[in-house]
Amino acid sequence: MKMKFGAIIASRRRELGLNQVELASRLTARGLSVSNQAVSKWENGLTLPNAKQFLILCQTLEIDDIRGVFTGGGEGLLRGLDKDGRRKALDYIQLLRDSGRYALRPREEEPARLRSLPLYSLAVSAGTGQFLDGEDYEMVEVGAEVPEGANFGVRVAGDSMEPQYHDGQTIWVRQQRSLMTGDIGIFLYDGSAYLKQLVARESSMALHSLNPKYEDIIISPELPLRVLGKVMH
Repeated sequence: MKMKFGAIIASRRRELGLNQVELASRLTARGLSVSNQAVSKWENGLTLPNAKQFLILCQTLEIDDIRGVFTGGGEGLLRGLDKDGRRKALDYIQLLRDSGRYALRPREEEPARLRSLPLYSLAVSAGTGQFLDGEDYEMVEVGAEVPEGANFGVRVAGDSMEPQYHDGQTIWVRQQRSLMTGDIGIFLYDGSAYLKQLVARESSMALHSLNPKYEDIIISPELPLRVLGKVMH
């Protein structure tokens, strides 16, 4: 790094027709107390200037594109050209910009990846309960608006899960056989399908409605409860 830096400084100094003493004098005139010995150490990779010295050094050597020069890009491509050559190169670059033919184009967004999921036409009950099972569904294409983990969709019927889920709303579900207490999912119980929240009561589990006007459905140990999946938020 030091040798690369020193070589760039020495090359630019020579391009401006300066010796080390003259460069040190110009730096001193800009408020730095720098000797020609210090310049020699920079160019030979023995030391590096501090931040203030570096910035004033770049100004003195007329290095505008600091990043480009010291990383090999940008104005570093102009090294080796005299002032007239640099001016002509920059003028040509400006002509290219003004023409508009070579302007960067806005990056086109990649089209959203679509996938097909089954959407059940039989509404899942958010009220009295309707049966959801079998093959009565249609395949629909969905994009990023549907959670990645969803496996199928159903339409809500009723208002027992208001205000979070509304009558006629399509919800997307990740198929799984068990849920944690507090999860909202799709359940089959006593021959009907429900959109409910699984909650624990004193002596049993229950299917809970978010709408307070509906009572919980207490799960009887004598009737099987089947979990179809978890609603994806």
